[in-house]
Amino acid sequence: MGTVPVVQAAERPHNVILFVPDGLRGVIVNDTTAPSMAALARQGVWMKNSHSLFPTFTTANASAMATGHYLGDTGDFSNTIYTGFQVPGAGNSMVPFLENDPVLGDVDEHFAGDYLDEATILKLARDKGFSTAAIGKLGPVLIFDHTKDGREQSIIIDDQTGTPKGVPLSAELSDRLKAAGVPLAAPTRGDNGKSGDFKTAGTHSANGNQQDYFASAATRAVLPLFAARDKPFVLVFWSRDPDGTQHNQGDSLLSLVPGINGPTSMAAIRNADDDLARLRATVAELGLTDTTDIIVSSDHGFSTISKQSETSFAAKQTFSDQPAGLLTVGFVAIDIAQALSLPLIDPDNNYVTLAAGQHPKFGNGLIGGDKDHPKVVVAANGGSDLIYVPDGDKDTARKVVEFLMSQDYVSGLFVDEKLGHFPGTLTLADINLQGTAVTPLPAIAVNFRSFDTVCGEPTRCAVELADTGLQQGQGMHGSFSRADTQNFMAAVGPDFKAGFIDLAPTSNADIGKTIAKILDLPVADKGKLVGRPITEVMAGGAPAPEVLSEILMSDPDSKGLRTVIDRQQVGDTLYFDAAGFPGRTVGLSSTPFDLKAK
Repeated sequence: MGTVPVVQAAERPHNVILFVPDGLRGVIVNDTTAPSMAALARQGVWMKNSHSLFPTFTTANASAMATGHYLGDTGDFSNTIYTGFQVPGAGNSMVPFLENDPVLGDVDEHFAGDYLDEATILKLARDKGFSTAAIGKLGPVLIFDHTKDGREQSIIIDDQTGTPKGVPLSAELSDRLKAAGVPLAAPTRGDNGKSGDFKTAGTHSANGNQQDYFASAATRAVLPLFAARDKPFVLVFWSRDPDGTQHNQGDSLLSLVPGINGPTSMAAIRNADDDLARLRATVAELGLTDTTDIIVSSDHGFSTISKQSETSFAAKQTFSDQPAGLLTVGFVAIDIAQALSLPLIDPDNNYVTLAAGQHPKFGNGLIGGDKDHPKVVVAANGGSDLIYVPDGDKDTARKVVEFLMSQDYVSGLFVDEKLGHFPGTLTLADINLQGTAVTPLPAIAVNFRSFDTVCGEPTRCAVELADTGLQQGQGMHGSFSRADTQNFMAAVGPDFKAGFIDLAPTSNADIGKTIAKILDLPVADKGKLVGRPITEVMAGGAPAPEVLSEILMSDPDSKGLRTVIDRQQVGDTLYFDAAGFPGRTVGLSSTPFDLKAK
């Protein structure tokens, strides 16, 4: 009589919750400011040498977390990009703001149904039978499963839930929300959404009501639903705070101090921290602690806004909504148009040609040509801007580069190498912005100057020039300073070590790869600009990797300016600490130039 083979069931994958406290600085977390996050980092893994991707904006880093790819592959180069077509959901602008569900749908449709052109972790998970959800801030939430199939199959709850613009809720989830006493429509931000103006301070309250709604939906409806389904799940919870409050805070109108270190910003950090505590408590109540990994990663750091320049043409003009002598929103577009002696068209205001004393509505500008064939496009974003030269004209690119190198608000330029070599600049490829992206490639990424207010911790009290409608003293990000690239990263759960501090570099591009490895998701990368699974933080994982640190620098321009990058490397994966002109970027090395030149 033969023996009967023993068939062992495959081990069930664990659950993953990715919690993103938008705009949380890495150095701000402690037992006073954010006790829940500090405790999680102590109990599990604290990834101390952490990195946001440049440009340090929300949708850009959401695309990296979601796919495990750098921005040169995802094409989500900043919150606002040039798409090359009029986007209906953005009022037919060719320079749309991506934090909007209809806009993401329009951009997907134009680029063959998937503008990222790389599979996201939620798509891979649901294809493998996981329950999937993304809850919280409008824009990055949908990016985690943005395609038509994703909208139909994943749970998506954001600012537009319950409105005609939002992703519809399933009957199953609607019933759960109703039974839990959670409304089917998300509330607005209320007073927290008020940014004020140059005469009126912004908000003095955190984003309490809206985030309570998202946390209630997650803890009282979605997580219980997933537990009842009794199968693995992936949940992304994207907390708008502290980002939204730090942008709009009214503690520091026109003053650099306290900037984003005032009481309103501190309340916003605690607000996000409380939401994490609620999620952890619910996981425990549902008996899921031993089977659930919780990863915390902020999308970027944060800085206080400065609008001071001695060289800008725009700063010397008069605008009705801006104090005299300070930079207005759209100053880069205004300055370039002036330097090139070309008209400036506003793509966000019916393509009107602007006159003296007028600025672009959102800072974006089409320069020269006409609305369908501009010579130069400026996508204004905040602590950095993107410049496009749609016809690829090298002479135009040269003129723009030479002009920007003369401005005191600039700290480093990165140029598409197909447009030529320009002294004082490095290339888009040097910072992983040139890959397989299907969206238009910028010609130039412009980093703005940053400095600190000498509080004893530069990355806690950093200030940056910003192309924004917000006021001096409010908050912004997007620069290549270490204050903006140093995010907060930590993790706890069955797949992670306990009480471990990781000193190797990590980034938001590693998040997607780490989740995919934990869950054994079948990844098929198209592009090669990828993060790495952070194996050294995993239970029973690899030893600490070998880390190479280096300084990359350009040739000098005629005035001696060089763009410099401080970066680290693990295997083939690059990590960018800071970049720009020495003396104009917080956290950038001051190493003598003769050590390493490109």
